[in-house]
Amino acid sequence: MGEVKNILAHHRAFHAEGHTMDVRFRIKQLNLLHHAIDQFEDKILAALHQDLRKSRYEGYLTEIGIVRDEIRHVIRRLPKWSRPKRVKTPVYHWPAVSRIYPEPYGVALIIAPWNYPFQLTMAPLVAAMAAGNCAVLKPSEYAPATAEVIREIIESFYESNFISVVTGGVEKSTALLAEPFDYILFTGSPKVGKIVMKAAAENLVPVTLELGGKSPCIVAPDARLKLTAKRIVSGKFINAGQTCIAPDYLLVHRSVAEELVGHIRTYLERFYGADPKNSPDYPKIINRAHFDRLTALLDGATAVTGGETDAEALYIAPTLLSDIDWSHPAMQDEIFGPILPVLPYDNLDEAIKTVNQQTKPLALYLFSSQDAVIEKVLREIPFGGGTINDTLIHIATPYLPFGGVGTSGMGSYHGKAGFDTFTHYKSVMKRPFKFDAPFRYPPYPDNMNLIKTVLK
Repeated sequence: MGEVKNILAHHRAFHAEGHTMDVRFRIKQLNLLHHAIDQFEDKILAALHQDLRKSRYEGYLTEIGIVRDEIRHVIRRLPKWSRPKRVKTPVYHWPAVSRIYPEPYGVALIIAPWNYPFQLTMAPLVAAMAAGNCAVLKPSEYAPATAEVIREIIESFYESNFISVVTGGVEKSTALLAEPFDYILFTGSPKVGKIVMKAAAENLVPVTLELGGKSPCIVAPDARLKLTAKRIVSGKFINAGQTCIAPDYLLVHRSVAEELVGHIRTYLERFYGADPKNSPDYPKIINRAHFDRLTALLDGATAVTGGETDAEALYIAPTLLSDIDWSHPAMQDEIFGPILPVLPYDNLDEAIKTVNQQTKPLALYLFSSQDAVIEKVLREIPFGGGTINDTLIHIATPYLPFGGVGTSGMGSYHGKAGFDTFTHYKSVMKRPFKFDAPFRYPPYPDNMNLIKTVLK
């Protein structure tokens, strides 16, 4: 598509002029983004409500607030991160000096999802800008109101050859992926992640993939059950469960399963009322296709609580499923909605084996007060990231890298990890003319003692 080729050409020309290499330029642009978000706050929150029925409070908590915190964190540390770093040089290269120079890749493509359409577009943009890249943003067409606000923000505050927004459907994404960008960050499903990676391979473009998977939540018998239930409800049903790191299934010790479910019911009513459909704090399902996919998962299992649906309102009640095993459709793929299967277990080894029989999850949650239990789970289960005795909060900090492993993703961002993702670290050794070691050059001596001493 000619439009996409022209966009990339204009970005390459701007990057070649060297503006983004200046750290002062980057900080200015990041401050500008912070200011732009302030100016557009009401529009952003209104768009999030239109797309997902998010309340203003949840919109700020899970989208705007995280991005603003990321910007502030990056600005304060960017001068240090951007400086060349002197590293050690082996003695046999004396008197050479070795340095690592951080430099931007060039033009980055950021393809964002619909579930947190503002945060998951703008947080990667912060990282790309901090590293000195130009960027093309492709927000999700499934959240059109937010995509339009993002376009308006960028076009109001930035030169189009520095940051630009491409809206549209699959055809636009396909056209973008066909071009030789310098870096791609994609957030979405593993299925689409494979398509992105395959397209990137055609142009040898490095990628970061933020995908998903079935993230387990393990509850040990020693957990404080009321607080555990409260935090599980918060993490699972925020955004109506449409969160890539939401607990996807609950592994609870059989001895406390019934009591925990009772507490979960209590907190569901406390958070969303007797009828969550009328709660201003309970979002909707993004569209009819996802609604139909989710409602099909309710068949063949017992709804311990919830189970009510309304196609016209795109509403699915917060639902707990019991009498379910790994052959059920809800256990085959990531649920990505307000449905939580409850699977009792009898001992920790059994729970660990259950998790490890699946693909490596993006997130893991464990509720236990015993250090031995915590260390065992951390040691024996691979996962992208997680939280002990809470849910989701590991994503809401710029001090922890966020990313998956295996089919849940590759690479990471947030804070320094985001700067590193969009940065090429150029290794340079500088040698003076005043000394030249003779052992490097032919004709080589028959005696190996010298070289073995130097390179031992």
